[in-house]
Amino acid sequence: MLDRKVNERIRDFHEVALGFSADEAILEAERCLQCKKPLCVTGCPVGIDIPAFISAIAAGDFSVAATTIKEQNMLPAICGRVCPQETQCEGACVLKNKDTPINIGALERFAADWERERGFSAEQKSREQTGRRVAVVGSGPAGLTAAAELARRGHKVTIFESLHEAGGVLSYGIPAFRLPKEIVKAEIDQVLAMGVDLKVNYLVGRSVSVPELLAFDAVFIATGAGLPGFMGIEGEQMNGVYSANEYLTRVNLMHADQFPVFDTPVKAGSRVVVAGGGNVAMDAARVARRMGARVTLVYRRREEDLPARREEVVHALEEGVEIINCAAPIRLLGDGVVTGVECVTMKMCGLDGSGRPTPEPVADQTFVIDADVFIEAIGQSPNPLLIREVSGLSIGARGNLVVDDDGRTSIGHVFAGGDVATGAATVILAMGAGKTAAAAIDRMFKEQ
Repeated sequence: MLDRKVNERIRDFHEVALGFSADEAILEAERCLQCKKPLCVTGCPVGIDIPAFISAIAAGDFSVAATTIKEQNMLPAICGRVCPQETQCEGACVLKNKDTPINIGALERFAADWERERGFSAEQKSREQTGRRVAVVGSGPAGLTAAAELARRGHKVTIFESLHEAGGVLSYGIPAFRLPKEIVKAEIDQVLAMGVDLKVNYLVGRSVSVPELLAFDAVFIATGAGLPGFMGIEGEQMNGVYSANEYLTRVNLMHADQFPVFDTPVKAGSRVVVAGGGNVAMDAARVARRMGARVTLVYRRREEDLPARREEVVHALEEGVEIINCAAPIRLLGDGVVTGVECVTMKMCGLDGSGRPTPEPVADQTFVIDADVFIEAIGQSPNPLLIREVSGLSIGARGNLVVDDDGRTSIGHVFAGGDVATGAATVILAMGAGKTAAAAIDRMFKEQ
């Protein structure tokens, strides 16, 4: 796919990637070998029939392609934009070994966009209502997917969302230049059109009590990983320090980039330092660039170890983000307000459990980066607000809900999935967990 020119996109929050035209999509789809044993499907956490929808695009049957995708995935325009296809479906494509794998993500995006721009197709065939009531807590990718799958099976689903807009990380975490918010809203509306009831500004445990929640026939907890991690270094209490979670939420969900038109402020900064190397770090750095700052991203390992998608790294570099590898912040400088970040050079030692080298500081090799804003993007833990309220839930060492392979918690009719169970992961893995739990809840009802 082509991207917008850097000198244009750095000035706004409009989408960077332009997407395929119809002719480009057909040409790309025609490259598919239509394997008898499609490994791409096994690489998809939600099991989309990838060869079938690609075949439909190659034949020009774009509506059929969209319908095929939505049999397994009700958020295709979202997934086509933010899923790490390079390590999943595209990573399993047999053409990867000979040529270039099929750009499955771009084709999924094309089919979903084509359908949305022309008005969504007829809703899913209505099922006979079962009379079963299911509460879904959280409207992120796991919660939305579980809600859609349960509604398809004829169950009455109510989603409780604590924020004023639905979408979870899709709304508050991922910037609009990667995932336009009108697309998030459109695909959420599809789920709601299936008969799902959405209640926003509902904090479970406050707006609705825990006994009221547990009175539902089944509960699916999908409250995400909203607890940011901090490095614990000197100076973190000063003004100008943000977690990436807060920084991105203020801009993405609460429009701080348009202050004072919207009444949520954020310190834009002229020199911003971001600590971290994942997609969230890249998002924060690229947002800060669009807010007018010079941005330096500090990552403690080598460039080849960056966990962010390569596409996001390339875009960040194109947009002027400076990346300093093999370094880590150790102290924030300033007198109540951040004025600089002291870093230490890191050396790479033996491999850790993930196969990456373990970084260790090099004695007496420090340097200072001038900064008036410091953003920490070093990971997030499961949101503890609800799970602390519900007695009887088994909680893991990382604050995650302990679940079995079906997503069932230690309370028989309560299930969980996504980041609240795994810790921060990808959108598509959360969706896969939502599908798994929905199927298990449906089986439970049938067995009762």
